[in-house]
Amino acid sequence: MSLRSAVPRLVSPFKGVLRASAQIPNRQYAAVAEARAVLEHELDGIRAAGTWKGERIITSRQGPQISVDGSRGTILNFCANNYLGLSSHPEVVQAGIDALKTYGAGLSSVRFICGTQGIHKNLEQKLAEFHEREDCILYASCFDANAGLFEVLLGPDDAVLSDELNHASIIDGIRLCRAKRFRYKHMDLNDLETKLKESQSSRMRLVVTDGVFSMDGDVAPLQGICDLAEQYGAMVFIDECHATGFLGLRGRGTDELLGVMDRVHIVNSTLGKALGGAAGGYTVGPKPLIDLLRQRSRPYLFSNSLPPPVVGCATRAVELLLASSEIAESMIAKTMRFRHKMTQAGFTIAGSAHPICPVMLGDARLASSMADDMLKHGIYVIGFSYPVVPKGKARIRVQISAAHSDEDIDHCVDAFIQTGRKHGVVS
Repeated sequence: MSLRSAVPRLVSPFKGVLRASAQIPNRQYAAVAEARAVLEHELDGIRAAGTWKGERIITSRQGPQISVDGSRGTILNFCANNYLGLSSHPEVVQAGIDALKTYGAGLSSVRFICGTQGIHKNLEQKLAEFHEREDCILYASCFDANAGLFEVLLGPDDAVLSDELNHASIIDGIRLCRAKRFRYKHMDLNDLETKLKESQSSRMRLVVTDGVFSMDGDVAPLQGICDLAEQYGAMVFIDECHATGFLGLRGRGTDELLGVMDRVHIVNSTLGKALGGAAGGYTVGPKPLIDLLRQRSRPYLFSNSLPPPVVGCATRAVELLLASSEIAESMIAKTMRFRHKMTQAGFTIAGSAHPICPVMLGDARLASSMADDMLKHGIYVIGFSYPVVPKGKARIRVQISAAHSDEDIDHCVDAFIQTGRKHGVVS
């Protein structure tokens, strides 16, 4: 064979390889374009349904009065979980600054490697003392605390009985465990008892409920839940994110409010709301459980430890509440002032005596439009709609803070009346 005739035969296979290689990027681009089209279609559907959730930009520190990008002057904030106003409390802020200077910005590691400092252990001890439990373990968030508990505690021979309206983090945490799952109707003790009877063959059973349900501000019937749990040999768990620091005579939470602190076995809560408002969550309960969580809880084992400034802020917040219940006590009168005035004006307010005061409207577009108009009146509130709340249950979320004055509350009510008249909600 001559060289002239051999060369084309040698080159031909390589041309095929090069053509195939050139087609790979084209297929990749096509896949990305197709995915982009699918995502844009989904986003268009959200916008068309009126449930798009925009994020307003706050240009000041969190507090009862804030500055909002695009708005003039000071805005009254009635939509933060800053229940006690501690996120900008001077002593809490200073504690965070001191911790930053002393211990640095962060640990760059998880707890069991090189991420535990004395301040972490001190905060855990104070939280256990605050809740009157044996021990405490810190997490990056209460979402992580809920994600890390059930998988460790419950196995395939066990059962978990969960309120149907529990927080998404509880639902996700339960999905991770292998226990048999029973969902009872919202705060329905009769249905809970039915599920307890159905699960009697299980080794361990855990009744799981929010102490306060964050969308409506309704309080779980813990006395009845504890009665049933004791009757059928089950344990009780509560998520106290919307109760810790201000419910109960000393602000210990829903279990103190309803007189069952010694009957609730496990409590998860957050540092990111009433206790300084920065970040972090925790579990308090029996020491053997806490010890086991340190060994096996995945969000704890594989997440960086809480940064020292966060720990410093939260520790000072807990210390303030351990020293006095004065801040928590001021919540009751302010909450009832708002609820009474709004009801008198013709609005429907869900819940009962909790500082979460949802103004029920039903229509997602109406909730969003009214919230935008409220901002024009100097009031920061947010419209909540599906999937945050069920379809047909859209509302404007209002939350009262101990830092609000009576004048702030009255101004908010007046703004609601003007905006409600504009949209035909009240006369």
